[in-house]
Amino acid sequence: MKILITAAGSRGDVAPYTGLGARLAAAGHEVALATGEVFAPLVREAGLEFRPLPADPRGAGPAATKRELMRTAAAFMRRLATGMRGALTDDTDLMLLSTTTAPLGWHLTEATGVPSLGAYLVPAAPTGDFPPVVGGTRSLGRFGNRAMGRLSLRITDRLFAEAVKELRTGLGLPPVAPGAVRRRQEAAGWPVLHGFSEVLVPRPSDWRAGLTVTGTWWPYHDGTDRLPREVEDFLAAGPPPVLVGFGSMPADDADRLGDLAVTALRRAGARGILQRGRAGLAAADDDILTVDALPHAALFPRLAAAVHHAGAGTTAAALRAGIPSVPVPFTADQPSWSARLKALGAAPSPVPHATLTAEALTDALRLVLNDPSYAAAARAAAGRMAAEDGAGQVVKAVDSLRPRE
Repeated sequence: MKILITAAGSRGDVAPYTGLGARLAAAGHEVALATGEVFAPLVREAGLEFRPLPADPRGAGPAATKRELMRTAAAFMRRLATGMRGALTDDTDLMLLSTTTAPLGWHLTEATGVPSLGAYLVPAAPTGDFPPVVGGTRSLGRFGNRAMGRLSLRITDRLFAEAVKELRTGLGLPPVAPGAVRRRQEAAGWPVLHGFSEVLVPRPSDWRAGLTVTGTWWPYHDGTDRLPREVEDFLAAGPPPVLVGFGSMPADDADRLGDLAVTALRRAGARGILQRGRAGLAAADDDILTVDALPHAALFPRLAAAVHHAGAGTTAAALRAGIPSVPVPFTADQPSWSARLKALGAAPSPVPHATLTAEALTDALRLVLNDPSYAAAARAAAGRMAAEDGAGQVVKAVDSLRPRE
């Protein structure tokens, strides 16, 4: 089958689809991944066809108001809709749609007849088991959690309203509200595969049929890859270090964050690797190394612990490596993943970025480095996750489908 995967957002929103696409290609499918230009090297390294999307939602800064963020997000959805039309070719047999691209992909299916499956990295359907992953971690009870989940979907519908209107006009489809299409998909049992581990999020007890949790989809990683020589030398020069990195999270206080991280590492008696990321962390000394992006699969098993923003991918990677975490959530679903790490015993209470201090980070580091229960919990989670084959479950689901006539 000729499969088009569409994904948008930061590196953590895209990288898992490179590994998923590679597994589908290894099973004999022709796979294209449509996403932002900045990720073209990742896509091609995985042996997949790259198709460009205007898929970077950045625009408003970290201090933007909610109204500015909503306006920026809505404009992004309109650009994304145009890009998805261009990415879909006439010979496509199947679309795999991410959480962000699904509300647009449904209309492409309606117009072209190309079937689709959901390929989500987070739980999006309402449930009474827990509150929406974006919007807080405090449970409101089963009724309240479901109500908040439905409200979250209605807010998403608003963000897509203009994009859907323009897309349907361009496709020659009659006008319809995004929420009506979403409810139609739900009623029809549209299948959604979820690429996270039940070790972190057990499948909700009240989800409808067709919503499947497969296990984590890991970013493509060539097992023969080697870490840069300077990293290998640093790792060999002393005990396992602690990684401090916040991925794609922007920060207007990079100097403070770097100084704060170094202070906390030294007070905790740990060597450190700072990952620049979008926050721009940097420091240099005998016991501190600054690096750019490195594959989690190669680096994380060599660490004592990781201080990170608790994005879905980084959270799973730390557990897979069997190392404890110090979550420093910034926004969106990160507080939810932080809470999951704490519940597993693989992390202490999160230290939110907004209230991060050297003292708080020092205390958290001392906990995970000196109390062996945190590492033991992470290793136990790693053992359970090792039994999962998330990408393999997707291959089975795709192989069960017949291509279009």
